[in-house]
Amino acid sequence: MVDYKKIYESWVGDPRLAAEDREELLAIANDEKEKEYRFGGALEFGTAGMRGIIGCGVNMMNVYTVRRATQGLAEYIGTLPAEAKGRGVVISYDTRKNSRLFAEAAAGVLAKNGVKAYLFSRVHPVPMLSYAVRHLDAVAGIMITASHNPKEYNGYKVYGEDGAQMSPEATAVVVGFIEKIQDYLSVTGEAHSPLIVPVPERLDDDYLDELAKLTLSEAAVRKCGKDLRLVYTPVHGSGYLPVTRILARLGINATVVEEQTTEDPAFSTVAVPNPEFKETLSMGIALANKISADVVFGTDPDSDRLGVAVKDEAGEFHALSGNQVGILLLDYILTRLKEENKLPANAAVVKSFVSTGMAKLICAEFGVALFETPVGFKFIGEKIKEWEKSGAHTFVFGFEESCGYLRGTHARDKDAVVASMLCAEMVCYYKSVGKTVWMRLNEIYKKYGYVLDKNVSIQYSGLNAMKEMNAVVDALKTVGIASFGDFAVEAVRDYSKDVRRDKTGKCTQLGIPKCNCVYYELAGGSFICVRPSGTEPKLKIYYSVKAENAPAAEAAMAAAKQDVEALLARVK
Repeated sequence: MVDYKKIYESWVGDPRLAAEDREELLAIANDEKEKEYRFGGALEFGTAGMRGIIGCGVNMMNVYTVRRATQGLAEYIGTLPAEAKGRGVVISYDTRKNSRLFAEAAAGVLAKNGVKAYLFSRVHPVPMLSYAVRHLDAVAGIMITASHNPKEYNGYKVYGEDGAQMSPEATAVVVGFIEKIQDYLSVTGEAHSPLIVPVPERLDDDYLDELAKLTLSEAAVRKCGKDLRLVYTPVHGSGYLPVTRILARLGINATVVEEQTTEDPAFSTVAVPNPEFKETLSMGIALANKISADVVFGTDPDSDRLGVAVKDEAGEFHALSGNQVGILLLDYILTRLKEENKLPANAAVVKSFVSTGMAKLICAEFGVALFETPVGFKFIGEKIKEWEKSGAHTFVFGFEESCGYLRGTHARDKDAVVASMLCAEMVCYYKSVGKTVWMRLNEIYKKYGYVLDKNVSIQYSGLNAMKEMNAVVDALKTVGIASFGDFAVEAVRDYSKDVRRDKTGKCTQLGIPKCNCVYYELAGGSFICVRPSGTEPKLKIYYSVKAENAPAAEAAMAAAKQDVEALLARVK
């Protein structure tokens, strides 16, 4: 049992602790629950890096936890070939509280360890960090961000030399070095060092040049782009410059939500800076209604997620789900590549296994291979890397239901900038043939059948949140389930064991990286999946229900959800 009181006292009494941090800790001297949360366990560094509430303590995001993590990364780099230190690490950050401070702290630690650090001079999004790592031939990258989490959070993600988030194997080695550092305050850096250099300014233009190569409907954009009314909000994040620049390059002038262009770490105009939620796009939708716009885009703080709202026949805006945008982009990309005779014979699409089952139907229609990965875009990045080496497939599109999309191999992570470009030209393309995006979505449903995709999050709290969520998932594996609502269970996938067991008891290997997740294959191509989030204390339940139409799908999902809730009540 961790003696949190003893650790708390040691920090308060340590002369190396900054005065403002000591003052913060003294303010909670009589709050045992808060002290236990901050010092009862270390902030975990997992395959997605680390993410936590900003504040002083070993379980918080602060310069001490950032320096400790960076020291572990520096020691890992020290085990690589000699040139690795000189190749350097690229560091980017978003608009969250202390992001620049943490980026500078990381750069200082790397420099003190003899590792070159490329530091962006201002906020840049995740995809540009991913691009920069490969463009500059760096050995690794660091992104300071908590993505779409609430304002109280910040985080630290590490990227490998391929521009994808660091592999589980390399991460395990880094974690080994980190865990050896028990004295957090002992890690220091060099604030001013010749090893800390700025990222070349030309990289921004080089990145946009790469995106411009991925356009699919130049003629349609020339025809309709000048008249397209598009509203964009960066939601106080890092997407403002790159998104507006790539749209302008297409010939589309976005109308921005001025109040949300400021780099506001409090994200004061939204409840949470997550473009998955319609509420986050509400100011954009209000502006769109005012100017009679066609479409609304919104990106999260690190601009790796894109939210989209489009009009229906009655002129009402609908915030599309990540799955809906995913199938629209998938259908659009494959359609245009086929029309232009540019669809590779070995084309492949990759999605996370919790993303919509409709992707399988669309890929089958176009004769394109579909691969599934665990949640986390790094696994999609690994597929790109694998195919570049083997030549077995050509990557054409990857997506996750959480509003993450990628076309091209310039980046190895979600890219809301390229997704904004593609969605904008997709609107133009359908305008050019007398359609709207909403009409095309309903055509897709009519052709393949209606699929309703939703996810539900159950909030957990406290130091043991992850342990409790994993316990629920583990308990589900022990319970045999014949059906959920009207859907028979055809098979159960236990991703922690890489095993699929069908209803006859036959077992087969799944053949993808392991994670703690239970996935129920349902009759007719529907599924239900339960997993703990890797980035926040939430147990996530994913539903993908196929039915004749929306009302039938809603009714079927309601019945299935009722059975899932009863099952969770049994195993808790």
